[in-house]
Amino acid sequence: MRKYIKNLTSLALITLSISIVTFGGNEQRIGQAGAAQLLINPWAQSSGLGDASVANISGFEGVFGNIAGTARLNKTELLFVNTNWLKGTDIKLNSFGISQKIGDVGVISLSVMTMDWGEIIKTTVSKPDGDGSTYRPNLTNIGVSYAKEFSNSIYGGITVKVISEQLSNLSATGVAFDAGIQYITGSREQIKFGVTMKNVGPTMKVTGDGMAVRANYAGGPIETMEMRSAEYEMPSLIKLGVAYDFDLGDLHALTLMGAFTENSFSKNQFHGGLEYGFHKILFLRGGYVYEDGINSDIDRTTALTGLTAGFSLAIPIKKGEDRAFAIDYSYRDTDPFNGIHSIGVRISL
Repeated sequence: MRKYIKNLTSLALITLSISIVTFGGNEQRIGQAGAAQLLINPWAQSSGLGDASVANISGFEGVFGNIAGTARLNKTELLFVNTNWLKGTDIKLNSFGISQKIGDVGVISLSVMTMDWGEIIKTTVSKPDGDGSTYRPNLTNIGVSYAKEFSNSIYGGITVKVISEQLSNLSATGVAFDAGIQYITGSREQIKFGVTMKNVGPTMKVTGDGMAVRANYAGGPIETMEMRSAEYEMPSLIKLGVAYDFDLGDLHALTLMGAFTENSFSKNQFHGGLEYGFHKILFLRGGYVYEDGINSDIDRTTALTGLTAGFSLAIPIKKGEDRAFAIDYSYRDTDPFNGIHSIGVRISL
């Protein structure tokens, strides 16, 4: 056991050291990374908390918030979530995930997120209004995760993600890694700490026929020339969190949580969240995400205004057991557009 604790402590120190060197929080680098869809939370529970549940998240949704949280699952969990992204733009996110505990080995998870932009009219230099055809961009993230309980208070995990970006004649593929740790303490296990490092991986590059151009130089024959695409980095980040469970008896539960995100290619963020639960059936959530300039229409550099909310309704499948069928919903306020709405079904077996 001491060996496990020593290894996890070393991992945490290495993570923090890498964050100090790699993540400068330099706003001059904003917009220089690619694969920005990795920063989108497609899941309804944690997004309703403003992504503040780094320390206390448990179950499948830990694949986004903190992979260590999936280690606290003691059963099978399946999720199906649909997100109406920036309502009014017709952008949809469809997500599926499953986590399975395998005895003392740990918990294995699979997550898939696809981003549907709808049909887009294809334009050219000679036909800026469209050439009569359309194309459909396709962004897909696939993750495979492993997490384990190393002691009664320490949990850890890692995720390998494959990122695919495709247009009609261009594509890019990349690989990224997440890692996270959770530590639980207190007489009632009411105090929780968490740290996670996400989207760390090699650079990506766009390739395909769309990089080729036909031109006639100096009156010579028409030739096909291929342009080179610059490589771009992943939107890496590190997030620290803390949570506290208040003692309200057996019927009620109240958790206060907070987190800090240090982004390598965008503004740093502060997260706050509050969750109330009644009889493990009804859960109400609220959160707020703050970053520099978010309260100003002039200085805000994101469509999100920071406010989040959500709820879950869990119906037990069998009385006296943890198996349940649940509906999750979250709302993220935006300006412009009409917010981000996520609704999903969660099955715990």
